[in-house]
Amino acid sequence: MTLTMAPPIIEKAGDLLQRYDVLFCDVWGVVHDGHAALPAAADALLRFRRKGGTVMLVSNAPVPNRQVARMLEQRRLPRQAYDAIVSSGDIALGHVAERGYQLLYPIGPQDRDEALFKMAGALRPELSAVDAILCSGLNDDLSEGAEDYRRMLAEARERDLPFVCANPDLVVDVGGRLYLCAGALGDLYEDMGGKVFWAGKPHAVAYDTALDVAQELRGENVARNRVLVIGDAVRTDLKGAESFGVDALFIAGGIHRDDTVENGVICPTRLGRLFDRDSPTAKAAMAHLTW
Repeated sequence: MTLTMAPPIIEKAGDLLQRYDVLFCDVWGVVHDGHAALPAAADALLRFRRKGGTVMLVSNAPVPNRQVARMLEQRRLPRQAYDAIVSSGDIALGHVAERGYQLLYPIGPQDRDEALFKMAGALRPELSAVDAILCSGLNDDLSEGAEDYRRMLAEARERDLPFVCANPDLVVDVGGRLYLCAGALGDLYEDMGGKVFWAGKPHAVAYDTALDVAQELRGENVARNRVLVIGDAVRTDLKGAESFGVDALFIAGGIHRDDTVENGVICPTRLGRLFDRDSPTAKAAMAHLTW
């Protein structure tokens, strides 16, 4: 077994960020906490852009990027803090269109994710009448778990239905509480032998898309050693960075805060436990993004 060294802990990221031209920055847990934008993170992104850098917000939000932008505006993240948004919702919709799926079985809160389902096409409540499943999350993430969907997924597996996972995250942090995401159902379906299209991090499609957009915005090719991923999730952000061949900055105060943070600061021992096996590593770790 290969051991992974824990990243060095830093308090300020300015010197590190200035080594790069493009940031692939996670959204939830890095620039906002589920309720409000984090001022220090917004300041860091603003400073990076003022120095000529390009900020790509790369989100596993299962909605079109324009809805992510509205959400960020509501949480008072300055529009000047980023250049563009790549959302897993857009990637999922692109995949649905590319495959020509006409009838879809929706899983997820259709009021919250109305924009995704409305743009996806015709929805049907019977598995026998659809071409694929489109999942944005659990229908009721307050009271349900992944196992509540096993019987339905077994029926879908019998029909060999493709499963489009519009949010590969397993959990999301909302103001200190963790909720299951579509990734939990995607994992279960894949374990049952089902075919899953993962429309976001850590899969290559997310950072491939972000790099294409960044290069178009900059009007030049961007070498991967000039790209830095900033994220709070080892499984998605850091694993995606490792697979894509770019550096990463780990934000410990997000979904791994209970594993790594004590009294607002990173505990080196806890951080070491998180990075003690075959996990991807990072150039540095900090509790919250700060310039």
